[in-house]
Amino acid sequence: MTQLIDTRTPDPKKFIPGATGDWEVIIGLEVHAQVQSNSKLFSGAATAFGGEQNDHVSLVDAAMPGMLPVVNSECIRQAVRTGLGLKAQVNKRSVFARKNYFYPDLPQGYQISQFDQPIIGPGTVHLDMPDGPVEIGIERLHLEQDAGKSLHDQHPSMSFVDLNRSGVALMEIVSMPDMRSSDEAKAFIAKLRSILRYLGTSDADMEKGNLRADVNVSVRKPGGEFGTRCEIKNVNSIRFAGQAIEFEARRQIAVLEDGGTIAQETRLYDSVKGETRSMRSKEEAHDYRYFPDPDLLPIEFDQAFIDEMAADLPELPDEKKARFISQYGLTTYDADILVVERQSCDFFEDVAKGRDAKLAANWVINEVFGRLNKDGKNIQESPITSAQLGGMIELISDDTISGKIAKDVFEILWTEGGDAAEIVEKKGLKQVTDLGAIEAEVDKIIAANPEKAEQAKEKPGLLGWFVGQVMKATQGKANPKAVNEMLRQKIGVE
Repeated sequence: MTQLIDTRTPDPKKFIPGATGDWEVIIGLEVHAQVQSNSKLFSGAATAFGGEQNDHVSLVDAAMPGMLPVVNSECIRQAVRTGLGLKAQVNKRSVFARKNYFYPDLPQGYQISQFDQPIIGPGTVHLDMPDGPVEIGIERLHLEQDAGKSLHDQHPSMSFVDLNRSGVALMEIVSMPDMRSSDEAKAFIAKLRSILRYLGTSDADMEKGNLRADVNVSVRKPGGEFGTRCEIKNVNSIRFAGQAIEFEARRQIAVLEDGGTIAQETRLYDSVKGETRSMRSKEEAHDYRYFPDPDLLPIEFDQAFIDEMAADLPELPDEKKARFISQYGLTTYDADILVVERQSCDFFEDVAKGRDAKLAANWVINEVFGRLNKDGKNIQESPITSAQLGGMIELISDDTISGKIAKDVFEILWTEGGDAAEIVEKKGLKQVTDLGAIEAEVDKIIAANPEKAEQAKEKPGLLGWFVGQVMKATQGKANPKAVNEMLRQKIGVE
């Protein structure tokens, strides 16, 4: 296993205050992502979510006598693709090992995992944090089979076992202890989820349990030796991960400041009470008595296989963000929002193609994303298509409609559908660009408010009031830019 090395310079802004001075929190994550594959790691049983209990179980998953595992080559490919996406070392030879422990939902009495020879070695994840960029080291990625599920709430005196998940392929992605705040840990999980989805190697759906995090937390005085860590198991949401870290760090600080010591243990996070609680003492690697699985040959491949996987990688979030900034002139903030999900990027690029990209980004982020978030939907469920939105943006760009009218057109597109140009024509929403008609309305407003017009010469901010009156008189159809320029000329504001 890789020796844990402190690579971060202490950042005073991230210290947690205590009664006896500042403390620094040290965080490492072990993220379990279900591999995107139709069948399990060592059997042909389905990996589909849901179904009746024990519907997706083969004789291999149930550990029937004489059943031998056969590795799923698609899971190997997905692990290699993920390693390449993490800019990590791909090991051309890796070995499956047996991790021995007893639990009712583990029918073999051991879990097939990888120990000292994982398929993926060191890598890096880049985070853009408010205080600047942060590099989080990846120690390793290894493949392992998931366990089943124990059910304790279906009978007052009995427990049941569902083996639907038994044998499902997991990628365990282990970070270095490089995170120093709950915000960094949450950003790491979000970034990792984004990379996995871009690659298509995991759907990373935390609600279905397809992405779970074990959170390792310790505290120390700044610059000191690493403290004793506690592992918080199976945290299934980014928000809960942040809450668990905050509580656990403060719990450990309170124990140490009271003269106590931290026991190395596994804990659970209670999201209802907002606290962690002890589960069991933390096992060490030797407790599991790892040894190479005698039923499985080592996984070996050559550089040509790695090159083939690398050639098929999509453009990933960091590269896409850099391109959006350089190609479309977007702000870092807008690019960050757009690149979180691959489908959102595709939607934006369809809208922006051959059009005003900054205007496209503004409408996609503020209107489309805002409305989808409000309705609890994702971009694939958007009632408005990229073609419909693009057509509306063309009407804004060529001054056919104003931004205010565009809001009304957007609402019609969202609720009723249709074509933006046809809606504008049918409802008579075209922007008034006839300077003669605009001038007539401007003259009326100025004549009716001579005192305000005089005041506007000294206080140009009052021009906004006049613009509003003209827009009201024209039912929002006048070109705001033309109105503003004409008012300045008529009133005499420089």
